[in-house]
Amino acid sequence: MIKKSISLLFMVLICISANFTVNAQEGSKNYTMLESIMLTPDNAKLKVLGDNIRAHNAKYHKDGVYKSSVYNISTGPNTGNIVWMMGPLMFKHLDARPSANGHDEDWRDNVMPYIKKVHTSEYWTMDDKLSNMSMMDGDNSKFPIVFVRYGEVDDDHGYAMDSFFEMVGKTVKAMDGVNPWGLYYNQFRQGNLGRHVAAVSFYKNWTDFDNDVSFRDTFDKTIGKDQWQKFINMGDSVFTNTWDEIWTFNAYMSGQ
Repeated sequence: MIKKSISLLFMVLICISANFTVNAQEGSKNYTMLESIMLTPDNAKLKVLGDNIRAHNAKYHKDGVYKSSVYNISTGPNTGNIVWMMGPLMFKHLDARPSANGHDEDWRDNVMPYIKKVHTSEYWTMDDKLSNMSMMDGDNSKFPIVFVRYGEVDDDHGYAMDSFFEMVGKTVKAMDGVNPWGLYYNQFRQGNLGRHVAAVSFYKNWTDFDNDVSFRDTFDKTIGKDQWQKFINMGDSVFTNTWDEIWTFNAYMSGQ
């Protein structure tokens, strides 16, 4: 059972502006970005697909900025789909991304025939200031279960985002224990998909979902009890829609 306190932890959003990408890169020479592609596999050919993606990733995406990981979507309307993810990288790295030495042909001939549909291809940049990711070392197997909350932002309430994020970020960082949490902004508009922002938390196992988190208590101590209702109201006003997905790390397909 995912408790209400856990849900509150992931109430994070941002108002996406047309020049966000430019502003993010002008403010920092380095930034953390991930490329993700959602795919619907041919369920009749899962073994072949798994073997071929594993071989592709092990040969062309083993390490560095082009390292790839694969996740199975386990909840929500996209259950059964997989997410192929590359990075962390920056836009400049895309100019030299793997394409030669048989890369594109291998993907075309050995992966795509076993994919029924290619969905969204997206670039997500992490808010390095607000996220709590210092304990992550790049080994996805240590936190193989990922809770993703997507959010669609009401343009009329974007003014509240900075204050809202500051409260969430300070609270998460002040919580007891190890609480890896990242806030990611979609770099390109998605039309009516509304995938503006993704708040991501990482778990070692499913049992962690049964454990109470101290978000509310820590919030009261860090931000102040008198700010809680304001915080809730801000969250309610900036969301036009939110939805959750849980992903599980597929070490085999990832080439590990």
